[in-house]
Amino acid sequence: MNRIFGSNKAKPKPSLNDAIQSTDTRMGSVEVKIKKLDAELGVFKGQMAKMREGPGKAAVQQRALRVLKQKRMYENQLLQLQQQSYNMEQAAMTTENLKNTMATVDAMKVANKEMKKQYKGIDIDKIESIHYDMEDLIEQANDIQESLGRSYGVPDEVDEADLQAELDALGLDDEPIGENETPSYLQDSTALPDFVDSAPIEELGQSNTPTAEVAR
Repeated sequence: MNRIFGSNKAKPKPSLNDAIQSTDTRMGSVEVKIKKLDAELGVFKGQMAKMREGPGKAAVQQRALRVLKQKRMYENQLLQLQQQSYNMEQAAMTTENLKNTMATVDAMKVANKEMKKQYKGIDIDKIESIHYDMEDLIEQANDIQESLGRSYGVPDEVDEADLQAELDALGLDDEPIGENETPSYLQDSTALPDFVDSAPIEELGQSNTPTAEVAR
């Protein structure tokens, strides 16, 4: 039936990108023709350079002029096609920018609606109350930590002058202490001095022996 009466479906209209591609194809075809005419002009130029003045050379010149006119016509057509392609590309770019702008506006509208829905469920007063509660809890936690870290039996304030006097009494500022030496304030007070050779009890026993012999 479609073959007899035809189809009522209309063909889709070409888009702007289709028109640009068609124009570019035509431009390529015209450029090929111009290159072909340039080659022919080069041949005619070589022939005229070798020929003398006469009817033969005049005929070649006429043919070269026709080719040159045809080349100028194609060059003008190429310029027109290039201008058309440029105008369509500008229109396509503007259309694409408008589409992107509309898409951005639509996205902003959707985001605005979502933000309004989200903010409807937010109570600023509740947030402030939570904030104040958190401050109170943090302050209580700091008080607890301070109470747990309190020292017992140690005065809060210590006089630095008293500490310095006690340090001077220990004799720590006179001479440095060696690695294997013991500070004087840690040494045993009952230890014998280095100059004593023997115990006093042995000397006493030796002195009593002659006295007993004299008594006998």
